[in-house]
Amino acid sequence: MRIGIDVTAAVAQGAGIGRYTRELVRALAHEAQPYQYVLFSAKPPAALPVANPLPTGAHIRYRPAPLSERWLYRLWYRLWLPLPVQWVTGELNLFHSPDFVLPPVRGDVPTLLTVHDLSFVHYPHVFTPALIKYLNRVVPRSVARATHILADSEATRRDLTTIWNVPEAKITVLYSGVDGRFRPVQSADEITAVRAKYDLGEQPYVVSVGTIQPRKNYQMLIRAFAPLAAELPHNLFIAGGTGWLYEEMMMEIERQGLNGRVRFIGFVDDDDLPALYSGASLFAFPSLYEGFGLPLLEAMGCGVPVLTSNASSLPEVAGEAAVQLAPDDETGWTAAMRDLLQDPAQRTRLVTAGFRQARQFTWQKSAQKLLHVYQSVLKT
Repeated sequence: MRIGIDVTAAVAQGAGIGRYTRELVRALAHEAQPYQYVLFSAKPPAALPVANPLPTGAHIRYRPAPLSERWLYRLWYRLWLPLPVQWVTGELNLFHSPDFVLPPVRGDVPTLLTVHDLSFVHYPHVFTPALIKYLNRVVPRSVARATHILADSEATRRDLTTIWNVPEAKITVLYSGVDGRFRPVQSADEITAVRAKYDLGEQPYVVSVGTIQPRKNYQMLIRAFAPLAAELPHNLFIAGGTGWLYEEMMMEIERQGLNGRVRFIGFVDDDDLPALYSGASLFAFPSLYEGFGLPLLEAMGCGVPVLTSNASSLPEVAGEAAVQLAPDDETGWTAAMRDLLQDPAQRTRLVTAGFRQARQFTWQKSAQKLLHVYQSVLKT
């Protein structure tokens, strides 16, 4: 049996769906199985955001297309040319797209589509008009065509059933996992090296991680942090590559007079994240909407107390191991950050609970469940 997997995000994106796809495919490659995997992608960028993004092995073949992602999307989702993915992969028994959209597939080959969230439906104003138009045109068509759907969380599954009337039997929830490298970094030298690499200085800090875009709600976090800057020595660092509509978030630092106390530090290499988390006094995640919210579990795995919003899937992922607040409760976020930075007993309780919570989510579990889904879809 030959299973094709679209790994375009894995080779082209450093974070988000790129990391999700890399971790899932790597875990899948380590499981004993009867399948051959054909990893398909658009033409990789000249500079890969992550070194060695794909696994290798006797049961894995990588087949990049000769066209860029932009050109493939134009052909498939603007001109709607029925050029099948098998043009690159060869014959398949199943095709899996882990990134919202499903390219043309020849014949009666079953298809599996991962839908991470419906944030573009709930919060269209935090996306560019062009992106909203594209997503609303392409994602519902892909969902309708797919043989089966994977949702990142029960929250996403509910959205699919209530907003688009997707039958529950067509959806399986597949949680993400936490890689084993996300554990407390004990080496002071390693943490110091990461501080130096990203110019973090020597002061204690609060950290947030995620692509710089309005849905992450960083402007609110910056405003909530402003009163603390006058009381505490901590800085606020926000790690992530730039997405879209991020200029206002950058300007919020200036408006609050927080230059030097709040910084966007850019994309942080995967290998540096455990030390970045471990060196932090607090992890803050104020997102308006998430399909899963993997950074919560990464921070917990590294022994950092977590403050998160209570929106969408985040209560599902955080459980009892984080302080949760409404994403628009600015004064509440100020008070919660103050308490968590100054209350050792509460910090210890959250760190202990965080370790337990993070251990419940592994990529091995995700890969094993995905194999069961493959088996089920192949029998339909």
